[in-house]
Amino acid sequence: MESYQILHLVGYLSLSCHPVQHSFQLFSVEHLVTLAIIVIIGTVIFLCRKQLRKKRFVFVLLSLVLIASETAYQAWEIGCHQWFVETSLPLQLSDIVVLLAVVMLITKSRFLFYFVYFAGISSSVQAMITPDLGGYAYAQFRYVQFYVSHGGVVLACCMLIAACRYEPTFRSLWVSVVFVNLYGGFIYVMNRLLGANYLYMMKKPEHASLLDVLGPHPWYLVWIEGIMILSFLVLYLPFWVHKKIKGDKSKVNFIEAE
Repeated sequence: MESYQILHLVGYLSLSCHPVQHSFQLFSVEHLVTLAIIVIIGTVIFLCRKQLRKKRFVFVLLSLVLIASETAYQAWEIGCHQWFVETSLPLQLSDIVVLLAVVMLITKSRFLFYFVYFAGISSSVQAMITPDLGGYAYAQFRYVQFYVSHGGVVLACCMLIAACRYEPTFRSLWVSVVFVNLYGGFIYVMNRLLGANYLYMMKKPEHASLLDVLGPHPWYLVWIEGIMILSFLVLYLPFWVHKKIKGDKSKVNFIEAE
């Protein structure tokens, strides 16, 4: 490789440490294409569910992608001199569910599936629709890593639903609510100790997000609680309908057998 090419590559990598201000636009073509790619992959997972049941390596592969994504992000923050204890510890709910999703994929834990399904999908979908990217463009590392991690959590749940036929329960919905609130209490203490703003419990993010329409601090936290429960109920709704239909069919078959 020519020396000027090396210098060009190094220069590009150094520039990638800094956001391109105003480059990300909500619901731009790039944003919508990114969301569409994740939806398409999720659809393929359900279409190929029978093949997935026989291919354990796909579960391991996705877990490795999630591990690589989180590791690369931490290394990138350190390399760009942007790693700070107040902002870079993997304490956001999205960070925790990525780590839990890795364990879930490898162990196929039903208990972890319940939590990752409710807490992971609701937080990941909200984050992907209104991302807090700090101005990073779609072609930059931070943008790609952000959607790989968040999209990977959603796809991990899709894989266990499609291939392993896991279904959340109504009880697991409320257990997840309790665990999220307990984790929120822990994060509040950590925020006070570190002077941090994990889970945005102390103030809203600087860039546009759903929190902007939920009122001032601390009242938006009350709204977040309500939205969380509502989103969990929405996530449970398809399975409730499926169980209802399956139950009605069972009753019809029983009557016909009589």
